This record gives sequence, C-alpha cells and structure tokens, in this order.
Amino acid sequence: MNRTRTNDRSARTRSSSSAAGKGGNRFGPPAPRRSGRPTRFGVHGSRPAAAQGEFALPRTITAALPAVESFADLDMSEHLLAELGRQGVSVPFPIQGATLPNSLAGRDVLGRGRTGSGKTLAFGLALLARTAGQRAEPRRPLGLVLVPTRELAQQVTDALTPYARSVKLRLATVVGGMSIGKQAGVLRGGAEVVVATPGRLKDLIDRGECRLNQVGITVLDEADQMADMGFMPQVTALLDQVRPEGQRMLFSATLDRNVDLLVRRYLTDPVVHSVDPSAGAVTTMEHHVLHVHGADKHATTTRIAARDGRVIMFLDTKHAVDRLTQDLLDSGVRAAALHGGKSQPQRTRTLAQFKTGHVSVLVATNVAARGIHVDNLDLVVNVDPPTDHKDYLHRGGRTARAGESGRVVTLVTPNQRRAMVRLMSDAGIRPQTTQVRSGDEALSRITGAQAPSGIPVVITAPVAERPKRSASSRGRGRRRPASATRRTPVRNSVVDAAA
Repeated sequence: MNRTRTNDRSARTRSSSSAAGKGGNRFGPPAPRRSGRPTRFGVHGSRPAAAQGEFALPRTITAALPAVESFADLDMSEHLLAELGRQGVSVPFPIQGATLPNSLAGRDVLGRGRTGSGKTLAFGLALLARTAGQRAEPRRPLGLVLVPTRELAQQVTDALTPYARSVKLRLATVVGGMSIGKQAGVLRGGAEVVVATPGRLKDLIDRGECRLNQVGITVLDEADQMADMGFMPQVTALLDQVRPEGQRMLFSATLDRNVDLLVRRYLTDPVVHSVDPSAGAVTTMEHHVLHVHGADKHATTTRIAARDGRVIMFLDTKHAVDRLTQDLLDSGVRAAALHGGKSQPQRTRTLAQFKTGHVSVLVATNVAARGIHVDNLDLVVNVDPPTDHKDYLHRGGRTARAGESGRVVTLVTPNQRRAMVRLMSDAGIRPQTTQVRSGDEALSRITGAQAPSGIPVVITAPVAERPKRSASSRGRGRRRPASATRRTPVRNSVVDAAA
C-alpha cells in the first residue's frame, strides 16, 4: 500500500490516551494515526562537533513517558522478563530505559546512540512484546527489522532469538549471500518477525515470496549506513509497502540529511532519545594517532598484530586485506580476512573463529565496521585511516561496547596527517598523538606490540566443521587417521578443509 507524503505533510498523530495507556494496545494492532497538526521540527539542544552535517532533531509534540530504571517497571510479558533474567540482563541501558516505555505503548521512536549502546534490545523487546500472541500467515510477516549488512542481521537475530522463543514467535533472517530458495521456504512456513537486508528482501518480494502489507511494526537499524551504502531507494520502497498506520522505530549512530528524509517522511511525533555518538567514544575509549614512516608501517602493523589478545585491523580494499592477512600468517600471526568478496558462509565461519579465539586478528574492510559484536575486544587498529568521521566512530565501536573500555589506534603517515586532524575535529575527539617506530617501547606500551614468532601458521577449520568422507570415497587409497589435521598450504587468508 503506497502513501504519498511531502516534507510539509500533515502529521498523523495518535491520541495521547492510546499512546500512554498502560498496555492499551500492546498485543493488538498499532495505535491508529490520524490527521492533525503538522509535525514540528525544531532545534533540539546544541549541535555537537561530531554532528557536523547532521540535521536538527525533531521536537516531540506529545510528552514522552518517563524513563524506567528497571525492566520490571515495564508493562511487558512475564516471559520476556524471565528471559531477561536468564540472559543476565538486569538493568536497562539508558537508551532502553528511555525508549521502551514509549515504544511498548505504540509510539514511534527516533534513537541516536553509538554502537554498543543497547539499541538491539531497545527496539527488539518492544517489537516482540507487541507482536506476542499473534500468528503470521505464510509469506506475510507482522514485524520487520531492516539492517544494512549481513553480519548485523545475524547479530540482531542471535540477540533476539531467545526472547522470541520465550513468547513463541518465529524469526526469519533474509540476507544476500545465502540460498534464496531456503529463505523463501522459511517465509512460506510463516514467520512473525523478519530481519532483513533491503536488497534480498526486495528480491523475495519481487518473486512473490513475501508481502509487507501485514507488517505493523517496522524498525530501521543503522539507518545512516543504509543511506551511505545507497539503499535509500530500496528502503523507502519497502517502507511504502508496510501498514501505513503502523509503528516505526529508527535507530542510528549518526543522523545526516539522508536519514532526515526517513524521519520526516515515515515517523510521526517520535519520542527522541539522542546521545552524541562521540561522547561515549571519548569517555570509554582511548584514541591514539601513531605517526609512522611509510617504510616502517608494515613492520609496525605486524608487531601490533602479534600482541596478546584479539584485535581488528581495518584497511581500505579487499586486495590490501588479503595481502596483509597472508603476510601475517607467514609471520606467525593467526589472522583471517573479512570483506565483501568472501561468501557468506566464509564470513560467518571467520567471525565464529575470531569470537572463539581460533583466530586472534581479524583483518577487514568496512564490512566489519558494523554488526560485529565480540566480547573482550580491547583494540581496534586503523591501518588505513578512514576518510569520514562516521566511519571512524563505527570502526572504533567494535571495542568499548556496553560500557567496557577500549582503545582505538590509527596509523598515520606524513602525507595523511592534515586530513587526520580534520577528521578528528569532525568526530569531536582529541586523540593522543605519538611518533613511533616498529621497535619502540612506546608502541609496545600503547598497543601491546611484540615481535611475531616468524613461524608460518595455517588456519584450519575446527574438526566439527569438516565434512565426513562419503561412502563412495571411503576405500580410495590409504585412510587418514581420524586425529590427523588437514593443513593444505593454500595461499588464502583462511585455509578451511570444508571450503
């Protein structure tokens, strides 16, 4: 069902009684939107340095319900509350405590906060609570979460699965790089909530395998990156197909003019919760700019990679990622590559190996800048400095998640220094700047750098992932002992017996 709007359209506001009434429409359809006063968009506080180019936040017309300090204070299913306890989640993060009372009542929500601030449960609990008790028809989901990357889709699905099970809701993940036939089959079987990337969801709709006319709650997560990746036409086309009176929640780490379009066009009198994304980065992270000479940069990078503990290293191109990964493997560092040129099964396996410690260094392009959560990751290294302050914040957001501490290090050659000063100013960050060489004590003190072993390593798949030999192949030649490890010297970043 299409809707025609303009930026000066009349807002369709809900009645305050249905929005604020305790549990008034939690299990039923979203509160209706009605024609009323034009939505007012005004300045909402001062604009921080990190928000250069961002738009003024909308001023809420209808007063928001007060924040809560405990999940028990929310009008939410006892099954969800019990699952929160089982998951060890006791106290809401600020963005959860502020938005959940309102989203549970059916209000639209605009949330801005740095990655790792708790946005997934902020929208996920409301979506599941308000959908619980309903059953989706085949191919017609009731709730939709749109995300920019496959990794983020999987992370959202993993985070919400135990809560969905507790209220007997079915989740489906719809992303590229995986079998579209299998995803279509899941949708034909019925799923109340779909977590999707825009391109694959559009493909399934074009095939007649999914319709959005029953979607009453829609979430846009990391909306700014969807805009940056060129998904805006697909996103707006999808939003025009969901129920026009439905609830919308938009969460993003930064808000630029492209996201402004989504806010003005699709959110009605939203409750706004905004935390400057650079503020959390400043308080929970150390930011270091290391001035290096070009001839010494590779040796510096290798010594940092050989440190104890896990590290993510960002580079600009897939070729550079593959080349550095192989160099690190040859130096004795357990490294793996992650970029858009890898198949989705390869990307999923690499992330699993990184999270379990099978791999200690993840070398990545910006594909890993969002949607990856790894506990106890205390160092992110920009081997190639980002060109945009938003990319810097998102890369750094892989560490210091959920209030933990972390460190972000950027290697800068002499010809990059001026651009780096501008980028840090735009991000509202004052880094510590140090001139280093590969063997310096300062490099070890800041990053934990140490000399690599120099003994080449080959990353093999865990035994459980290796395929069993088929009956037709058994008996061909001498059988290898079950305990043998396959170590094929292939020049790939991750050597996998199952590949």
